[in-house]
Amino acid sequence: MTRTDLSERHRQNEIMDAPDLPPAHFVETLKGLGTVNAVTRSASLMWPDLKAAAAHHPARALRVLDVACGGADVLFSLWRRATKDGLKVEMAGCDLSATAVTYARSEAAKAGAPIEFFVHRVPQDPLPEGYDLLMSTMFMHHLDEDAAISFLRDAAAKCRDRIVIQDLVRSTMSYWFARLGTNALLLSDICRLDGRTSVEGAFTRREALELAREAGLAGVEVVPRLPFRYLIRWVRP
Repeated sequence: MTRTDLSERHRQNEIMDAPDLPPAHFVETLKGLGTVNAVTRSASLMWPDLKAAAAHHPARALRVLDVACGGADVLFSLWRRATKDGLKVEMAGCDLSATAVTYARSEAAKAGAPIEFFVHRVPQDPLPEGYDLLMSTMFMHHLDEDAAISFLRDAAAKCRDRIVIQDLVRSTMSYWFARLGTNALLLSDICRLDGRTSVEGAFTRREALELAREAGLAGVEVVPRLPFRYLIRWVRP
């Protein structure tokens, strides 16, 4: 399979996942991903579901967990918007990387955001209970098929209201968008190389739907979003 033949999934480890990557380089990569999420309006794609979930629980704060939150830029954007709109929210983020959690805590302190962060290995360790909305951005493509199914099944068992998973679509156009876009944004070499690897390892919408159904998410939908994204959305009946 050539590098741009994306008819089949080609998952491989990304540079930022290397355990020996220096923390400074990792943080630089997190900042680059934050830039990508800002340009592609990732938080705006998640906002309608957060707002809808909050409407289901008007008498109390909506509890939100961002799984594999990285530098938590999406979570911060959602917190700012919820605060502006007067929504009651209690937010938390978890990540496998202690460096990411430390960085996110530092950014939360600077922003005055009352967001909790903790280290958590997903899907190796079960997700914590007690959250209404379980969300994740750009995480699914890091998983193999069995791990993705396990993650979705556990999320459905633990969330009290809904799951919203955002990720890349694997396609030729998405590949070139990632390749040219990361160059245009003058991102680091790690971001540029990992961007291509991410698309090669991503699921198509059809594949994501099949995984969600295999995980037992009856009534799940996988909706397209620009640019070259999709949302796996499941609301508890």
